[in-house]
Amino acid sequence: MKICSRCVLDTTVPRIHFDPAGICQFCRIHDELEKEFPLNQTSEEKFKQLIDRVKQEGRGRPYDIIVGVSGGRDSTYALYVAVQLGLRPLAVHFDNGWNSEIAVSNIKNATTKLDVDLHTFVIDWEEFKDLQIAFLKASVPDAEIPTDVAIHGLLHKVAAQEGIKYLVFAHSFRTEGVAPLEWTYMDGRYIQSIQRRFGTKKLIHYPNVTLRDLFYYKVVKQIKVIPLLVYVPYDQKQVEDILEKKLGWKYYGGHHHESYYTHFFQSYYLPHKFNIDKRKIEYSALIRSGQMKRQAALDEIVQECYPYEPQLVDYTLSKLGLSRQEFEGILKADRKSFHDYPTYYPMIHRMNVLIKLATKFNLVPKHLYLKFLAA
Repeated sequence: MKICSRCVLDTTVPRIHFDPAGICQFCRIHDELEKEFPLNQTSEEKFKQLIDRVKQEGRGRPYDIIVGVSGGRDSTYALYVAVQLGLRPLAVHFDNGWNSEIAVSNIKNATTKLDVDLHTFVIDWEEFKDLQIAFLKASVPDAEIPTDVAIHGLLHKVAAQEGIKYLVFAHSFRTEGVAPLEWTYMDGRYIQSIQRRFGTKKLIHYPNVTLRDLFYYKVVKQIKVIPLLVYVPYDQKQVEDILEKKLGWKYYGGHHHESYYTHFFQSYYLPHKFNIDKRKIEYSALIRSGQMKRQAALDEIVQECYPYEPQLVDYTLSKLGLSRQEFEGILKADRKSFHDYPTYYPMIHRMNVLIKLATKFNLVPKHLYLKFLAA
C-alpha cells in the first residue's frame, strides 16, 4: 500500500495517483483552494464586499442568509461567524430522526444565545427510513448521502420560499478536506434510481435536488451558496473553545458523530464492509493546514477506526427495522459504487467546460469541481 508523502491518503482510495514527489491529487486540490481562498488582506477585502452585498440584498426582509445547522462544530461555528459579521441568519435544521441529545442541545443553545430564529423540518420517518435501507441494499459506500442531498434541497427550498438569495455551505477544506468521489458521490438522479430499484415507497416529502430543481433555484431564484468558513481562519481546537465558552456547545466524541446514524456509518459500516477509514480525509486536511503532525496521524490511523459501541449497532438496526440476518446479508453483498447506477455523472463529465464556468458565477462550489477533476 502506497501512502501520500504529504498527507495520509493511500491506495485504499480508488483512482488515487501520485506525482513524482509522491504527493496525491487531493493535496494539489488543497493547494488550488488555498490559491482561490487565501487568508490575506486582499481576500479579506473581497469577503467584506461579499458580506456587504448580502446585507444590501437582504434589506426589507427579515433575514439576509440561511445557515444550515446540525449541532456539529462546523455548522455551529458558521452560524456564530454569520452573527459576528452582522448578518441576520435564519437557522434551518433537517431532522432525519437520528439526532443525538447533544446535537439537539447544541442547536438550542446556539440559536437561543445568538438570538437566531430556527426552522426545523422533520422528514417523514417511514419514507426516509425506506430510502436509507435502499442505499444499504444498493451496497454503495456513499449510503449516507440521502441526508446530505436532503439538507441541500431543504436549504434551497426554504431560501426560495423566504426570498433569501444566499445560504451558507458550512464546510472548510482546511479541516474537512475533499472526499474521494467514489466514497461520497451525490446527485438527485442517483437518489431516484436507488429508491426505484431497492425502495418500497415513493419519495413525496423528501427534498431532493434534481437538475430541474437546480435550474429553478440557481437560475430562476438566483440563490447562491457562500462557503463561509473558507474565508476565515479555522483552527479546530480554537473553534471548539469559542463555541464552548460562548454558546455552551459540547463535543460528541467523533467526526460528525452528532448523528447516531453517522456514528454507526463511519465507525462500523464503512470499515467492516468497504475497509474505508474516513479519518484519513480529516487528518489529511489537518496536516495540510498545519493543525496536525503527519506522524501523529499515521500513529492514529493504525488504531481501531472510530471505536464503535455494539449497542449503537443494535440500536441502528432496530430503528431501521432490519434483522441481524438481513444486515449480515448487506455486509456480505458484492461492493458497488455510483458507477453501477443511473446518475448525472456521465453528463457532468461531458459538460466539464460548462461546470468550470459555473464555478466562476458561484453556481457550483469550487471544491466540487476540483473533486470531479481529480476522479
